[in-house]
Amino acid sequence: MWDPMTYLRYGDERARPFHDLLARVPTIRPRAVVDLGCGPGTLTTVLADRWPGCRVTGLDAAPEMIAQATMLDSPVEFAVADVRHWRPGRDLDVVICNAVLQWVPDHRALLTRWARELPAGAVIAVQVPGNVDAPSHQALRTVAARPAWRSVLGPLLREAPVDDSVGYARLLTTEGCAVDAWETTYVHLLPAPADAPHPVLRWMEGTALRPVRAALDPAGWADFRLELSGRLAEAYPVQQGQVYFPFRRVFFVARTVARAEESL
Repeated sequence: MWDPMTYLRYGDERARPFHDLLARVPTIRPRAVVDLGCGPGTLTTVLADRWPGCRVTGLDAAPEMIAQATMLDSPVEFAVADVRHWRPGRDLDVVICNAVLQWVPDHRALLTRWARELPAGAVIAVQVPGNVDAPSHQALRTVAARPAWRSVLGPLLREAPVDDSVGYARLLTTEGCAVDAWETTYVHLLPAPADAPHPVLRWMEGTALRPVRAALDPAGWADFRLELSGRLAEAYPVQQGQVYFPFRRVFFVARTVARAEESL
């Protein structure tokens, strides 16, 4: 289960890649825009501000996230939907998918299908975390591989859930798209109060640790969290009351082109 409040602990840091992605979307007057995996909807409302009068929809598989989103004062239409089964409409001009596809094992096939089904000139704009090799995730996999948790957590943690920017560019240019792909490493300066858990642990509780917590009983989760916290404190020491947390992210914006059958 997703917890909107836990996810939004570091709302400003999580929002920055969304804005950087949106800045590279060239569409001026779209007919319809969809935000797939919209979460609590706070960033989706930005789409309605950028394209006033456009039909903006936010979809998420987590009912608790959509419940939070529908409380916003916004013209955006929010609904529960699974990205794996979503199909684009013929008037859809922009698809935003921010920090979602890393959770979908077969998302490369989804991207290929979207590129084929979207109308000519439509844009697919995607951002995924590229930090699977970071010390935070190495520590997560190390602790999860301990005998106490290996059988339960092993199937939940994939070694390479996303491609690099070259991989996505290759995938979508093969489908005839014009692609702008890049990577950015943000250095987040996370406050580390002495009376609070390690800030990288608190960050991970909003995303990467969600399936771990769901799979363990309370005692198991407490033990797992304690051991992981110690490893994170070694990997990310507190300096001047804060932690320096590098975070790599992968971006791509793909624009579909007219197919032969559409030009007849």
